[in-house]
Parts: sequence; structure tokens; C-alpha cells
Amino acid sequence: MATDSNQRGIQSIEVGGQLLKALVHHGRPMALKDLAREADMAPAKAHPYMVSFGRLGLIEQDRSNGHYQLGPLALQLGLISLQQANPVHVATPLAAELSQQIGQTVAIAVWGARGATIVRVAESPSPVHVNMRHGTVFSLASTASGRIFGAYLAPDVVRTVLEEDRKRGTGASDEPGMPPPPAIPSWPEFEAYLAEVRKRGMSRSEGEIIPGINAMSAPVFDHTGDIVLALTVIGPAGVLDTTWNGPIAAAIGRCAQEISQRLGARTR
Repeated sequence: MATDSNQRGIQSIEVGGQLLKALVHHGRPMALKDLAREADMAPAKAHPYMVSFGRLGLIEQDRSNGHYQLGPLALQLGLISLQQANPVHVATPLAAELSQQIGQTVAIAVWGARGATIVRVAESPSPVHVNMRHGTVFSLASTASGRIFGAYLAPDVVRTVLEEDRKRGTGASDEPGMPPPPAIPSWPEFEAYLAEVRKRGMSRSEGEIIPGINAMSAPVFDHTGDIVLALTVIGPAGVLDTTWNGPIAAAIGRCAQEISQRLGARTR
């Protein structure tokens, strides 16, 4: 089967598409000369493309200042795309690629009725011997996945879950065979930790639930700016580098950002 890279395309459409990309990237109305510069072409060359895009409804021009902005067809296409985008469906192949790239297990979690819940697992070439089946619930306070949701969900939702965990006396999954969980922090303590997670845009766990197992997690957002997924890398402590500026952090951050962009999120 031919791939996108070797299928025959129409070069003029791809050239003109750079103008649309520039308009989307900046997210504001732009003058023709600025659009042309961003697309690396002369304004005289860019103008016919903008005329055709305008006839199709992909762009429209403000008559008061001549600036271009996205048109009604572009808005309709965007809305339809957002309606069709399933976060887990979009994230699954990218998580598998990330797993192969870094050689570690990658899990996708959503926020469910009981907390951060695994819905997909891409196993590394050397699988981690941890209970990682679909439906496993991550601890809110003691795991990278739980804390990444805690940092970006509404505070009242997070506080309610934390208080319920404190009453039950458990912060870990109730899966059989799990070791005793760490102590659950108070809300002020946890709130301070979540502020640090938001500052870094990422969370990590170093042997908190299972000794010798580390994890790093990054948030995935949708077009409304809400967190919809946690993308989490899990691996042995001696292999998985959890430094904030390390290659694992960079790789998972790029992957989470790409998924977010495909779901319509603006770059953070």
C-alpha cells in the first residue's frame, strides 16, 4: 500500500496550503505580505491563492483593512473534525510510536468514575512486570498519571476524590497484589504539589507505588482546553530517566502536544 509520502499529489495545492497553515498557526487576521512571508513566497504569488481560497469559503477578507482570516467553510470543517475526533482513537497510534521510539511501556489513561483509568497500553520490547491491564485505576495522589489529572481538572473534583481516598485510607489502586500505598497528603499539601506539576507541565513518580518502577506523565488537552488524557511512560528505575530536561520528558512532551494539536488544542 502506498504511503502519504510516496503518493502523487498536486504541488500547487500543497504550496497554497502553506498560506492556510500560517493563518492557523498565528490564530489572528493577517495582512497578505505577512502571510506570504510566513509561507516563504512573494505577495504577488500568494494573492491568487487567497482569491481562490476566498471563493471556496476557506478564507475571507476584512474590507476595512484587507487582512485575511479563516472563512465559513474552514470553520465548518473544523467543527466537523472536532465532532469526529475521539481522543483515545487519535492517541493510540502515537502512543505506540512513542513506545517504540523510547523503548518503554506507554499507557493512555482517561478520567473515569473512580479516577485515572488505563484504556490503552503499548508494551515496550521488554514489558514492565506491573499490573497494567485495561481498567486499572491509578492513584490520584501517588502516581504520575493521577497527579497530572489532579493538576488540570477542576479543583473541587480533585479535592473530593482526595478526601474520599483519605477516608478510605488508600491512595492506590485496589487491584490485588498491590503493596500498601504511601500516605495520602492533605489538600493544602497536595495543592502545592499540583502547582509544581502545572509549572513543569508534567508529572513523575519514582518508586512510590512499586519500588524500582518509575513513571512520567504528560497531559493531553482538547479544543476546549480541558484535559482529556494522561500519556504516561512507565519503566524500570535503572532505565527510565525521569529528569525534567531528559530525553524521556522531551519525547513524551512532544507526543502529548501533537495529540493535543490533533484534537484542536492551542499550543501551550
